[in-house]
Amino acid sequence: MPDSTPPGPGRGPVAARRHQEHFFAQTDESGLGAVDAVDDSGAPSSMWSEAWRKLRRRPLFWVSAAIITLVCAMAVFPQLFTSVDPRNCDLANSYGEPSAGHPFGFDRQGCDIYARTIYGARASVTVGVLATAAVVVFGTVIGAVAGYFGGWFDTILSRITDIFFAIPIVLAAIVIMQVFTDGSALMVAAVLASFGWTNIARITRGSVMTVKNNDYVTAAQSLGVGRLGILARHVMPNAAAPIIVYATVALGIFIVAEATLSFLGLGLPTTVVSWGGDISDAQNSIRTNAEILFYPAAGLALTVLGFIMMGDAVRDALDPKQRDR
Repeated sequence: MPDSTPPGPGRGPVAARRHQEHFFAQTDESGLGAVDAVDDSGAPSSMWSEAWRKLRRRPLFWVSAAIITLVCAMAVFPQLFTSVDPRNCDLANSYGEPSAGHPFGFDRQGCDIYARTIYGARASVTVGVLATAAVVVFGTVIGAVAGYFGGWFDTILSRITDIFFAIPIVLAAIVIMQVFTDGSALMVAAVLASFGWTNIARITRGSVMTVKNNDYVTAAQSLGVGRLGILARHVMPNAAAPIIVYATVALGIFIVAEATLSFLGLGLPTTVVSWGGDISDAQNSIRTNAEILFYPAAGLALTVLGFIMMGDAVRDALDPKQRDR
C-alpha cells in the first residue's frame, strides 16, 4: 500500500518527490492539426497571378494606366475629344486667344492648338507601338537563340548585337531618313526598330541563360522533349518578365525618338499632325507665345511619363526582390 504520510524530516528524497504537486499546460482545444492545416484545395497561384495581385495594390500602376488609357483613346478615337479639324487653319486666327470650342487658342498658322494636341497622339502612339512590336519580336528571337543554344550561335549573334549596340539609334535614324524620304509611320518605325532591338536582345539572352539551368528544364529534357519545344514551352514563359518590363519602357523611348525626328524635319511629313512637328513649328514663338510650345510638349511628356511609370510598376511586381519592399 502506498505511503500517504506527508514528507518531513527523516523521509528520503524519493518520498518527497512522490508527494510533489505537478502542473501541466492546458491543451489547445482546436488541436495542432487544425492550426497547422493548409488549404490546398485551390489551384496554386502562378507568377503572373501573384504579380497581378501585387500590381493592383500599387497606386503607381493605376495612375500610369489612367494616363496610357487616355492617350490611347486620344489616338484611336480623337473625335471623342474634339470636333475641330486640326488641318483647318485660318490665318485670320493667327495667335488667337482661347475661346469657346478652342480652349488652347490658335498657333501662328491659325490652327486650333487643342485639336492638334489631341490628333498628335495618333502619330506618336502608332510609331511607338509598331517599333516596339518589331523590336520585341526580332530582339527576343535573337536573344533566345543565342542564350539557349550557346556555342557558335551565341558568339556570332552576340558580336552582331554588339556592333548594332555601338550605333546611336537617333543618329542612325537621322542618316537613314535622309536616304529614304517616304516619311510614313511604318517607315519611321522600321528605321527605329532596325537599330533599337539590341537592348532587348541582350536582356533576353541573359534571362534565358538563367532559366535554362533550372530543374524543370532538365526534367523536360529527360522526358525527350525537343530543344525548340523546351525553349518555347518552358524557357520563354519563365524568361518573359524582364522582356515585358523593357517593352513597356521602350514604347516611351520610341515615342520620344519619333518626336525628335519630326522636330528635325526628318520623321513624319508636315501633312501628318504630330507632337514633334508642332514643337518644331512653335520654337519660333517661344519668347512671345510660349503656350503654343507648352501644349504639344506636355502631351509628349505626359505620355512618356505614363509608360515609364507603368514599366516601373510592372518591374516591381515581377521582380521577387522588389515585392516585399
